[in-house]
Formats: sequence, structure tokens, C-alpha cells
Amino acid sequence: MASTAASPVEQYNYDIVKKFAIMSLFWGLAGMSAGTYIASELAWPFLNFDIAQITFGRLRPLHTSGVIFGFGGNALFATSYYIVQRTCQTRLWGTGFANFTFWGWNLAITLAGIGYLMGITGGREYAEPEWYVDLIILVVWVVYFLVYVMTLLRRNQPHIYVANWFFISFILAVALLHIFNNLAVPVSFFGTKSYSLFSGAQDAMTQWWYGHNAVGFFLTAAFLGMMYYFVPKQAGRPVYSYRLSIIHFWALSFMYMWVGTHHLHWTAIPDWTSSLAAAFSIMLLMPSWGGMINGIMTLSGAWDKLRSDPIMMFLITSLSFYGMSTFEGPMMALKSVNALSHYTDWTVGHVHSGALGWVAMVTFGSFYHMIPRLWNTTLYSLKMVYIHFFLTTIGILLYITALWVSGIGQGLMLRAFDEYGNLAYSFIETVAFMHGPLVARAIAGMFIVTGLLFMLVNIYLTITRRDTVENTVAATAKA
Repeated sequence: MASTAASPVEQYNYDIVKKFAIMSLFWGLAGMSAGTYIASELAWPFLNFDIAQITFGRLRPLHTSGVIFGFGGNALFATSYYIVQRTCQTRLWGTGFANFTFWGWNLAITLAGIGYLMGITGGREYAEPEWYVDLIILVVWVVYFLVYVMTLLRRNQPHIYVANWFFISFILAVALLHIFNNLAVPVSFFGTKSYSLFSGAQDAMTQWWYGHNAVGFFLTAAFLGMMYYFVPKQAGRPVYSYRLSIIHFWALSFMYMWVGTHHLHWTAIPDWTSSLAAAFSIMLLMPSWGGMINGIMTLSGAWDKLRSDPIMMFLITSLSFYGMSTFEGPMMALKSVNALSHYTDWTVGHVHSGALGWVAMVTFGSFYHMIPRLWNTTLYSLKMVYIHFFLTTIGILLYITALWVSGIGQGLMLRAFDEYGNLAYSFIETVAFMHGPLVARAIAGMFIVTGLLFMLVNIYLTITRRDTVENTVAATAKA
């Protein structure tokens, strides 16, 4: 007797996941292309044309927000909505509310992007948008929390899988960070300008409490939720240690909140605050590596997949970069190392080893696993996945290496004194030294964007081939 059970496509709300996945790739291309262009502006200054909207100062926040919140944010919405349905074996709660999060989130990113190009920002380190965009994000985030929690409450499984723990932690922490970091008073109701409720050292501490926890929860905890679902699924193996995943979760969630002021060593803030941040930064190495080891060891008994499965290569390489970045970060939080590294390109290289090596690569691997299942088809070309993987890996390694050279050299030159106690090098001499590494960094960006173009073509052909097959089947049935 034929089964009457609904297929996963009918059982779950995949439409909203598809929308977020497609928008993630759109913002990824836009944000990474903008990043490559501004890297080129630094390497070849003639590209700074006399057009305000495409100068470095305007495009830099467009790049960071486009990649972090456009590419990364849409990817997290897509994968969290997918994972919560699959692990709870229930349909996503509130279709209308879920659609609201899609349109609201992308409206906020679009308005913020237009504002950046027009020179309208909150004027702080992470280039936050102005108050009216902050309010849109707040409403979207509350609805996101509601949709996610209500879906968990309707689950058909008694157990809440650990990936959902990470996503809930991410949603709650980001809400807390967003509200307190963006407490501001608008100058007028119809104006774009506002003033922060904080000032001076308190403002700096609030910014970096937000800034590093945006890294900790938006770019780490949330993507670990992604990892804890897609690595076991792609490997066809259970999580190496479920107990370790729970310990990893609680340790990471507790420790991250304390580390932000390691960005403010040697400034006017109280010394004990930066010392506390440095201590917690060192301790963070343990839970971070616990998650990295747990993910990689999930492949135990299936290591051959690294020879035959390029999607697995993306996922495991992302964990390797996660391990490297979470070793480098605590080392850079030490005051002695920080005195050399901070305010140099070394910090920029460190951020991108996490953002590209960890966040982007785990997203690419997850999308290659998820998108064919969303459209109930198979991936168009594994060869194109291999090409994407090697272009991206080469680009990331070139990027990090170039900025290690640039940043460490820059730091050493700015600290060097001659026999009379004067600075040995002028600032312009450090800029001249950085030219070669900055050219290499721009070329690295071109590798990464080219790899992403291969992915976009592959995903497009995967989706359209499915539509072609369906149309052929339908036409045959009618005949």
C-alpha cells in the first residue's frame, strides 16, 4: 500500500528558508565585491575617484554590514529556520511572522547600505546604522525570537538538539547587545542624526562589549549551531561527543560576555577591566577548541570523505580556521602582544581568518548540503564545488599571510627607535612598506569573489535544472 506521509518539502516551511538562502548569496556577492574594491583602493590609490559614494570611508561600512549582516545574517535565518524544523520535526510556527522577518531584515540592511553611501551612520566602530534602522532591527529580532521559540514549543521530539541551544543563545545575546549598544536620543523625529547615551570611556567600553560579543554570538555561537547540524549530516555520523557539545555551549556562552575590553588595552579605561578581559580571553581558548575538536572528530570513521566529498572539505576546513582564529585571538588579547598588533593590519587579518575561513566556509558547505534538499534535487556540479573550495582556500591563505606581513611589519616599524630615542620610521614609511602586502590582499579578494561566482552559477543551475526536470515530467504525464 502506498505511503500517505507528506514529503519533507510539504511537511516543512521551506519557502522562507529558500528566500533567506538566496538573499544571503546576493548580499555575499555584493559585500565581498565591495570589500575587494576597497582593498584595491588601498593598494592602488588612483581608484579613489572623486565620487564620495565609492570612497573607502563610505564603502567600508557597506562592506562590513553587507557581509556580516547581509550574507551572514540571512544565512543564519535560513539555516536556523531549516534546522529547527528538521530537529523538532514540526513545521515553522507563524508563516506570516517568518515572512515579516525576511522583509524586515533585508529592508534594514538596504536602508543601512543607502545610509552608508550617503554618509549617514551611527559613527561608531562597527559602523552601526542610525536610530531608525536600529528600531526596525529590534522589531524584526523580537519576531524572530517569537517564531523560533514557538516552533521549539511545538516540537514533536522531547529533546532539544544542541544546535538549537546555540541559536537561542545567539538570538537572546544579540537582542541584549543591540538594545544597550544602540541606546540613543534622536536630534529630531524626522532627522537622521542621534546622540549616544554614553560618552568617553563608558562609550568605548559599551562599543567593544557589543563589538566583540557580536563576534562571539553572531559570528561564533550561531555558526556553531550551523556546524553542529550540517557536519554530522554531511558526514553521516553522530556528533563525536554530545556531552562535550553541552559543556562547550555553557562555557562559551558564559565567557564571551567578559572579553570585549581587550580591544581597549593601553587606553583611558580602568586597567582592571582590560586585565579581566585578557584573562577571560585566554580561558576562551578551551571551550573554543572543544567545539573545534568535537566537529572535526565527528568525522571519525569517515575520514575518506575528505578525499571524495568537497562539501565535507568546506566544513572541516572551516573548523580548522575556527581553531586557528580562536588560538590567535586569545594570544592577541595579551597586553604585550596587543601592544604590537592592535591598530595594525594584523588585527584585520585575524578578523578575516575568522570571517572568511570560519564563517564563510561553514556557510558555503552548509548551503551546498541544504539547497539541493530545499529544491528536492541534486547538486549540478561537484567539480565546481572543488573549484570554489580551492579558489576560496587560496584566497584566504593569501589574505591572512599578506596581512600578517603588513601588520607585524607595521607594528615593528611604529615601535622602532633610533640611537637618539626618536622614532626610526615616519608614518609614511610604514605606508610605503605596506603597499606590497596590500596588493596581495586585493588579489586574495579577487580569488574569493571568483570562487563565490562559481558557487552562484552552480546553485543557479541546480535550481533551474530541477525546474526543467519537473516541467518535463509534467509534460510527459499530460501526453
